[in-house]
Amino acid sequence: MSAPPETVPTRGAESAAGENGSAASASNVGAVRSPVRRARPRGMLVPDLIEVGRSLLKVLVVAVFILTFIVQPFRIPSESMERTLLVGDFLLVNKMAYAPAGDWKWLLPYHTIRRGDVVVFHFPPNPPEHVVKRVIGLPGDHVHLEHGLAWVNGVPLNEPYVVFEPAYADNFRDNFPTRLYTDPGVDAGWWMQMRSEVRGGDLVVPPGEYFVLGDNRNYSRDSRYWGYVPQDHIVGRPLLIYFSVREPSTTDVAELPNDRLGQKNDPLLDSIEDFARWNRFLRVIR
Repeated sequence: MSAPPETVPTRGAESAAGENGSAASASNVGAVRSPVRRARPRGMLVPDLIEVGRSLLKVLVVAVFILTFIVQPFRIPSESMERTLLVGDFLLVNKMAYAPAGDWKWLLPYHTIRRGDVVVFHFPPNPPEHVVKRVIGLPGDHVHLEHGLAWVNGVPLNEPYVVFEPAYADNFRDNFPTRLYTDPGVDAGWWMQMRSEVRGGDLVVPPGEYFVLGDNRNYSRDSRYWGYVPQDHIVGRPLLIYFSVREPSTTDVAELPNDRLGQKNDPLLDSIEDFARWNRFLRVIR
């Protein structure tokens, strides 16, 4: 009985097997190396929006807290504090500066109101309005003005911040207090109160009150015209100028024409430069 013939694979079959094996191997390699792209579930978009909303809410809460209790922005509308503050300056005011220190004195720089401080306060004749002036007289101080300069307790103040823009002569404004009612802008009630509080030519500041003046002494409606600022009216102290728009002031002096020739002038750049006072950004107020 003869043995069954041995099956020998042909070259073509062997080649096919080799090619198929290679193809399978290549296919597996490709499956491992190529990134798997999965479709993003449509429901995932809603949680993302919720997270964004939560983040925005946290930022809003912090911003409201800061604006309510720590700092508050204001804009200067008049020239009464020139050249310390100009028309168009935007301020950040520290509302905690004069608050009772309490347990947070190690974190925030609390201090008492001092002579020479620039302060923001509720305007006594109309409390909803805010006004900014400089403190000249503290409670108990004896104050008077000679030619617009302040004297406190018999000593002239060193006032490097004061400017005197050209103005008409006004004895009430420049030599305060006076017994002559010469300015119709003086509050009548304040006039009667002031006369009763003058001692030896000086105005004596009562307890819990402050006497304030503008740095632009000839163009400021201040304590000379409407009286003292109660301590509880003082909102805070300006920290810095964070922006300044170039706006005209009624005391600006007209400049002579500039006849210098220019080259490669760019109207867009010129308008940007003229829009704001770039050199006043982040200027600390003193």
